[in-house]
Parts: sequence; C-alpha cells; structure tokens
Amino acid sequence: MNRILKTATLLLAALSLAACGGNGGAESKKATTTQKEAERVKVLTLQSERIAKTLELSSTLEGYETMNIAPSLTGHIEHIYVEVGSRVQKGSMLVRMDQTQLNTTRINLASTKTELDRVSALKQSGSISEQVYDQTKAGYDQLVENERFLDQNTFVKAQFAGVISAKNYEDGEMYTGAPILTLTQISRLKAIINIPETYFPLVKQGMKVSIESDIYPGQVFPATIEIVYPTIDAASHTFQAKLNIPNAGEKIRPGMYVRTQLAVGQVDAIVVPYQSVLKLTGSNDRYVFVNNEGTARRVPVTLGQRFDDRIEIIPVEPGAIKAGDQLVVTGQARLVDGVALEIVD
Repeated sequence: MNRILKTATLLLAALSLAACGGNGGAESKKATTTQKEAERVKVLTLQSERIAKTLELSSTLEGYETMNIAPSLTGHIEHIYVEVGSRVQKGSMLVRMDQTQLNTTRINLASTKTELDRVSALKQSGSISEQVYDQTKAGYDQLVENERFLDQNTFVKAQFAGVISAKNYEDGEMYTGAPILTLTQISRLKAIINIPETYFPLVKQGMKVSIESDIYPGQVFPATIEIVYPTIDAASHTFQAKLNIPNAGEKIRPGMYVRTQLAVGQVDAIVVPYQSVLKLTGSNDRYVFVNNEGTARRVPVTLGQRFDDRIEIIPVEPGAIKAGDQLVVTGQARLVDGVALEIVD
C-alpha cells in the first residue's frame, strides 16, 4: 500500500513539473511575441530654431459693413427703388413703405402744435396752470418723436454707400419682418483670421498684412490689422484678428477665399522634416509620433511655415512637443499610439 502511495506521489510531482514547464514556455513565447511587435524606427532629437516667421492663414472676405434693410413697421411695401447690383450712396432712397401711419401722425402733430401754441399764449397771460401746459407740451413732444420714427421707417434710406446684394420682396407685397434688401459695402472689405495662440504676444493692432487670391496670381492686396480679439478659443487654441482691407478698385469681392501673409518677426519654432508629419485619412488633421520612454505617443499638430523639405509644427495642445523630444522620422506610418518602439540608427 505504501508503495502505491509513493508511486502516485511521484506521478503527481512529475505532472506538476510538466505543467510549470508548459507555462514557462507560453510566457517565453509571449515575451518573444511582444519583442517582435516592437516597431523599428529612427528618431530625431528636436531643437528649437530661431526663424523669421511669416504666418500664412486663410480666410473669406466680407463687406466691411453689411446691413439688412428691415424697417420697424409691418405693412405693404409701396415701392422698392433698387435692384440687386444697384450702387447706392449714403442717403439714397431704398424703400417706401405704406404711408398711412405716418400721414395720420402728421395730422395729429399739426393739430397738437396748434393746441400747444394756444396753451402757450394762455400760460403767458396766466389763464392756465403750469400743469396743463406741461401735459400739452409732453403730448406734442411725443408726437414729434413718433413722426420722426415713422418717417425713417416709411422712407428707408441707405446708411452707407454700397451695393444691393439681395432683394427679397417686390412692390405691393406684405412686409412681415424678413429683410427687404441687403446692402453691402465693397469699396472696403474685412476678414477675420484665426491665429495660433503661440503668436498672441507678437500680433498687434496696426500691423500690415498681405492678401493674395488665386483669381489674381502674383497680385498682392494690402490690409491692416484693425482689431486683435482679447480672448483665446479654448477648443482650437487660436485667437482672432480683424483685417481692414481697402478695395477702391473693387477687384476683390465679399465671399472670395484668400490667403493672408503676416510677418511676426523672429520667433523660436520647432522645424521638422516634412515627411515626418502624417495626415489623418478623410480630414485635414495632422499629427506626428514622438518617443515616450520606448512607446509611440501621437501628438496632433498644425502646420506653420515651410522651408523647402522642412516645416514648422505647432502642437494643438501647448507644450505637447518641445526641444529635446525624440521625433519619429522613419517608420512612423506603421505606428499606432502606445506601440513599443525599437530605436535604430
């Protein structure tokens, strides 16, 4: 019996050793597989460079002033004096609305003026109280203001020189609140540009900007920064600037797509090989990979100024890339975020 127990014990020990050997083999195989999954890449240690910085930013032109012609009165439109494309000067008549309310107010105003003159004479002779005179005068002043308001909204005039860019009604139609016309200034234009927050300290009111359009190759249109908006957009990490663009020749028009060149002087920048920057399929989002203690870290970036086969990159999240980081410059197309890296010379 003891011999049988001894034999069984030896058999169990052998099986246990075999099992341990099997697990060790699996773990060894797993380690080998993990080692094989490391991607072989080449890296470049980044350095900050001092460059003469010119920002190239895109925008869409707008009329410097755009006004929807929408009177504060509802009613029938008696006559519209302009068509789409009509050029008007400041003070030009644009629309004549139904005059019933205005004419009624003018009749009441004339009657009240007569009453006020009579009350004024009686006041001077002491025949009426100061209170009666004040009430009559207040009624007259109210009608004067009402007549002025109705006149402006019955005979609608242009507030600035420009071009009629939209017409939504015809003579005789009932005006219900939607703009009757749109007046756009084109002799002077504006544009809003979005600038990376890195350059906020460098962009100032009054700086000169060059504007180019593919419609006029080789021609440059001057502009000036009129307003630098004081806040940064938390989502895009950009701030806005408003451009004032003289357009006496009216060659460029509202709605045109343009490129702007803004010289911001000498700046410290990260410049990398152009091929190291990857583009997300189906969008214009750009990113690079850096070595993060032996694993790949994906960093979204925006593109700055290009220098032949190198380009400036600006991290979407400030501080995500800095001098001293190792940028993957070969093998980056095979990487995904977090994959192990094997650095080769």
